[in-house]
Amino acid sequence: MSMLKLKPACKDYLWGGDKLRTDFGVESNLHPLAEAWVLSCHPDGPSVIVGGKDDGKTLAAYLTEHGKEVLGEDCRKFEEFPILTKLIDAKGNLSIQVHPSNEYALEHEHQYGKTEMWYILDCEPGAFLYYGFDHEISREEFERRIKDNTLTEVLNAAPVHKGDVFFIPSGTLHAICEGIVIAEIQQNSNVTYRVYDYGRVGADGKPRALHIPQALAVTECKPAKAYDFGGHLAQCEYFTVDVHENGFSGTAGADSFVSLLVVDGAGEVSCAGETLPVKKGDSIFIPANSGDFTVSGTLQTLCTRV
Repeated sequence: MSMLKLKPACKDYLWGGDKLRTDFGVESNLHPLAEAWVLSCHPDGPSVIVGGKDDGKTLAAYLTEHGKEVLGEDCRKFEEFPILTKLIDAKGNLSIQVHPSNEYALEHEHQYGKTEMWYILDCEPGAFLYYGFDHEISREEFERRIKDNTLTEVLNAAPVHKGDVFFIPSGTLHAICEGIVIAEIQQNSNVTYRVYDYGRVGADGKPRALHIPQALAVTECKPAKAYDFGGHLAQCEYFTVDVHENGFSGTAGADSFVSLLVVDGAGEVSCAGETLPVKKGDSIFIPANSGDFTVSGTLQTLCTRV
């Protein structure tokens, strides 16, 4: 099967900027341009195939047409496409938020929960993000601090630098703060519980919804764990992510599809006699059973598989 180049679905959340357009070549008329869903089968923002005989078709429609063998043997355990990959430009602070586990989300939201990872692509000097608590607190203190607007006093404000990685299991309180651009690889879900949103209002002029009871039910009120993924950027049931500098080779075998996201530079991807030029911001989907592939050029690539 052919490699697929994908056009992202885009989001204009109020905290976004313009770097995805100017720095990553994302084509969109949205202002601000907050997120580009560069690999997505989620109904809230499906990616679309660009070029070839499937031009204009959503990735979800392509997968429905070709069946689960396109995804690989390791994906047969999933009822739906397992991951969602985004580019995120946080010109302003995102809300302080948490995502539920599968069990809680399936019971209350009728979709899956969300575990995710962040790879820092760019950041302003002094930028930081919130990642868990700086010490363990009780659920009662958590609730009180939400009410009296002192929650940030007990959060872990982690400084960030280009190339940093954060793994965020469901239940981990977190927030991307201003001046950060990230690549996010996550479980295929769009369930977010906002805990604190700086008193902002949405496009309708009303305060953005908070989800305090849900957050109280699912948040782990303690510091985030340290992880060692044995040379991978991140690894869990839903995704394994690696970063490659310049050229490399790999295989899209029977076990899993391969997703390539070029986060810097430019080059080419070749597989099964086909070659595609790629540049910063491009997303390529290589179906399972496509065989060996090579990436060449002066570029940095995130490689994701199940």
